[in-house]
Amino acid sequence: MQKSSTCSFMYGELTDKKTVEKVRKTFDNYESNCFEVLLYKKNRTPVWFYMQIAPIRNEHEKVVLFLCTFKDITLFKQPIEDDSTKGWTKFARLTRALTNSRSVLQQLTPMNKTEVVHKHSRLAEVLQLGSDILPQYKQEAPKTPPHIILHYCAFKTTWDWVILILTFYTAIMVPYNVSFKTKQNNIAWLVLDSVVDVIFLVDIVLNFHTTFVGPGGEVISDPKLIRMNYLKTWFVIDLLSCLPYDIINAFENVDEGISSLFSSLKVVRLLRLGRVARKLDHYLEYGAAVLVLLVCVFGLVAHWLACIWYSIGDYEVIDEVTNTIQIDSWLYQLALSIGTPYRYNSSAGIWEGGPSKDSLYVSSLYFTMTSLTTIGFGNIAPTTDVEKMFSVAMMMVGSLLYATIFGNVTTIFQQMYANTNRYHEMLNNVRDFLKLYQVPKGLSERVMDYIVSTWSMSKGIDTEKVLSICPKDMRADICVHLNRKVFNEHPAFRLASDGCLRALAVEFQTIHCAPGDLIYHAGESVDALCFVVSGSLEVIQDDEVVAILGKGDVFGDIFWKETTLAHACANVRALTYCDLHIIKREALLKVLDFYTAFANSFSRNLTLTCNLRKRGRFCLAITF
Repeated sequence: MQKSSTCSFMYGELTDKKTVEKVRKTFDNYESNCFEVLLYKKNRTPVWFYMQIAPIRNEHEKVVLFLCTFKDITLFKQPIEDDSTKGWTKFARLTRALTNSRSVLQQLTPMNKTEVVHKHSRLAEVLQLGSDILPQYKQEAPKTPPHIILHYCAFKTTWDWVILILTFYTAIMVPYNVSFKTKQNNIAWLVLDSVVDVIFLVDIVLNFHTTFVGPGGEVISDPKLIRMNYLKTWFVIDLLSCLPYDIINAFENVDEGISSLFSSLKVVRLLRLGRVARKLDHYLEYGAAVLVLLVCVFGLVAHWLACIWYSIGDYEVIDEVTNTIQIDSWLYQLALSIGTPYRYNSSAGIWEGGPSKDSLYVSSLYFTMTSLTTIGFGNIAPTTDVEKMFSVAMMMVGSLLYATIFGNVTTIFQQMYANTNRYHEMLNNVRDFLKLYQVPKGLSERVMDYIVSTWSMSKGIDTEKVLSICPKDMRADICVHLNRKVFNEHPAFRLASDGCLRALAVEFQTIHCAPGDLIYHAGESVDALCFVVSGSLEVIQDDEVVAILGKGDVFGDIFWKETTLAHACANVRALTYCDLHIIKREALLKVLDFYTAFANSFSRNLTLTCNLRKRGRFCLAITF
């Protein structure tokens, strides 16, 4: 339920506050204790419970679980008297009522300190709560100081998504600002980047107060261990990424060299992408998520390479030593082609003009995209040695990215449509079979209709194959769930124990019937008990419909009362698509022989709507 073992969600207006405080202190101090507490049901009905709390320790003397038992003592809180208790106080009657269960509760009471040390591990072994299993459970949130945040709480999850979005924003804007040397003179962008810096700084503070999962799978909530772990891992990177480089870089009087240094240090923020990579394994199982992820990675790499490509051109277009323009630079060629050539301002002694920064970025991204996708139109081409070396490196990276991304895209699409392809392949095989053996048209249509309808209900999933993968206990739980409609609708199963229901559920089989299918032919052996879960069937005796069966009806034979095998005295045919849950005669008798108490209840409470052993007049149950 993911609720606290203190059962605080069951407290009400009349629940004693002092008792509540004692319960809380018992959990906080890892103690054993007993309480009488008034709790409330979901419908706000008050119920008195005798509550016993016992901590369970592992081999390292660490409390890993609390065992809580609840005894309903509501009746004993009422002023009821009988001949044997006349004159007794209410407490005396309550004491006598609890005496019967005292032997059980005594096992959970603390003996003395030395006994607890030697006995707790045996209790854990009996409960199969080994130290390697316990960290997997989260019935009770770990006891943490007030200032410590659980790493899996809703607030931390939301905060991680905010940091993830801001990290991608940083991965896009930082290379652009560094390459194009943009001082954030725009107040709006400067404020936005300052807010990002503040949020990253707050993230550092939160990480010093957030639990983490230790090597053994346990949740570490010790503040000292949390601080040491964060200092050893991500602290330095997070600190460098949240420094206000943009604010320092915005001042006009900052030296150009210092400004370039601060702009370059902003690239450290890209190391935050390592945190994103740690979470990708949670989403790799979804084909659509992987496809979007690969496209984003491709676009992000192209963006980074475009920024580097512009930086190379901007560095080489003007020779600062001779103050001359390099006519073989790609920037100079681009300026000529779009009609914005560079020109020399003799009065200021600088070069002016050239394309705008928006045009430069679009052209750079266009070149990197054409190179990474191996298209290469050549209208923007490398001319200098440095540009050619960078282009060679980019082509090598592009070939790997292209092969990885588009190779995975093919695989993803194949996986996404694998189920559909299997469906069409099965239909083609069935059509070929029907044509090869010249199956009559009416029967062929029935076969095709049955296959299409069955696939739409089961989606091609082989239930038996899935159940064979699961262990025995888990398979029984799944079978109980699959047959829950039968168990809930029929009173014959209401007194069955959990073990009995699990044994029955494993033996049940589910079959789908198409209209016109004969479940039983007259004269054949009746070797199964059938429960109708959905659909309608007709019982035909001597070419006359004697009964209509629908949801909730049962037909077959009373095996547990007869020694001989029955033979069907009528035909049972499906009128619509039907779901039947059936259990074979041998399997049912085996369970009834093992659970004798249930056998008597089952025999009394199960009423067959249609007994195929006996000829005669059936009850007519019409289902619309």
